[in-house]
Amino acid sequence: MTDVDQKPQDEKTFFGQPRVLANLFGVELWERFSFYGMQGILLLYLYYSTADGGLGIDQATAVSIVGAYGGLVYLSTIAGAWIADRLIGPERTLFYAAVLVMAGHIALSVLPGILGVGVGLVLIAVGSGGVKANATSLVGSLYSEEDPRRDAGFSIFYMGINLGALLGPLLTGLLQTNFGFHVGFAAAAVGMAIGLIQYTIGRKRLSEVANEVPNPLPTNERLRYAAALVVVAVVIAVLALTGVLKADNLDTVVIGVTVIAALAYFAIILRSTLVTPVERKRVVAFIPMFIASAAFWSLYQQQFTVLTVYSDSQLDRNIFGWEMPVSWVQSINPVFVIILSGVFAAIWTKLGDRQPPTPLKFAAGTAIMGIAFLLFIPMASTEPNSAPLLGLIGVIFVFTIAELLLSPVGLSLATKLAPEAFHTQMVALFFLSVALGTALSGTLAQYYSVDTQVRYFGILGAIAIVIGIVLALMTPWLKRLMGGVR
Repeated sequence: MTDVDQKPQDEKTFFGQPRVLANLFGVELWERFSFYGMQGILLLYLYYSTADGGLGIDQATAVSIVGAYGGLVYLSTIAGAWIADRLIGPERTLFYAAVLVMAGHIALSVLPGILGVGVGLVLIAVGSGGVKANATSLVGSLYSEEDPRRDAGFSIFYMGINLGALLGPLLTGLLQTNFGFHVGFAAAAVGMAIGLIQYTIGRKRLSEVANEVPNPLPTNERLRYAAALVVVAVVIAVLALTGVLKADNLDTVVIGVTVIAALAYFAIILRSTLVTPVERKRVVAFIPMFIASAAFWSLYQQQFTVLTVYSDSQLDRNIFGWEMPVSWVQSINPVFVIILSGVFAAIWTKLGDRQPPTPLKFAAGTAIMGIAFLLFIPMASTEPNSAPLLGLIGVIFVFTIAELLLSPVGLSLATKLAPEAFHTQMVALFFLSVALGTALSGTLAQYYSVDTQVRYFGILGAIAIVIGIVLALMTPWLKRLMGGVR
């Protein structure tokens, strides 16, 4: 047994955190490089005209596709978590999922037209779901439940991820502007290959427990699950071939599937005989924060739908005579995350047991996200490319404050509230809230236009603020249900 296996919480060789954290956020860094690099130019590729190298798809349909794809990424965390918890363990699942991501980026870069989009996005979505759920779960396994470094560790992990999110859109956007979309997509594939290589080299540093299967699926049940998977694949194929499942309603389908999956997951966990009464109360406490998280992400993920359209048509991107690529706007948020995640990690570490409880952090994050949307209103104009770049940078700064109050804290919370038998799958539940919000961001984006922008930003911002206030009022009750977990 290795030293990591014996006392993983005592190793302080990476910014005061367990050394193996570096390897985990390394693979996430490169996966996020490829993910955000590709996503930075994806919507443009879909709705730009064929003369400009795009596919010429209607803009409303394009944002629906992007919303559905983003939702599918987080919806796929269910499959990734289930495979880890019941078949092969989190570490092996993470590795094979990363291979799928690389294959998807290769498909998107070499296959022409809608074929490349379909094959590439499905592979990337499924693979990214497996990477996200299991990397997060493995980070959580490095700490005991009472370890005060836990939130700080997740914040540092989050900083590593955002290094990739920063560099990805910068490189793919530059390549797309100068050499075309497929070269940009190829850069994302190369980035994922680098991530796989560094992870493969460092896999041996992970403890043996990373390959343990906490709730193994009995051998006699595997055939039944395999048959169910085949049936689902056939149903999806039939719906697509008969025209029921179309590009312009994909986001609605993902929303419906996500809601059903979340309800089913909560029911399964709450009714399981493997869950203790204390664990059951903690799962109940997670439900209001699941709802707040979905509301938050439905606004935040519009960076890849509404904000992309806004940056293309409304934002003044001229800098001393040079026009900044649209995708570079996606790199503004990671810059702030990199700067502020260390600040937030230091604050939570300094406060220790005196820091605000998690429900209050969720409430503040949701309300501040609503405020960020209201800040678009003073910049509203019907004139093209008239919105000031500095104004948008300020709005994205507020986005980031909200994000750091909710996202890394939410990942940490999911591992703290998780019943022992559903450790990785509880992380998947948090990602289901992200899936729901992301798919909603595609649906909501279809109502955005230059003429409706004041009402659009105003109504959505006000709703988020109200949800945040309600959650803040519920905090005392939620703290009791959480049974000592902060």
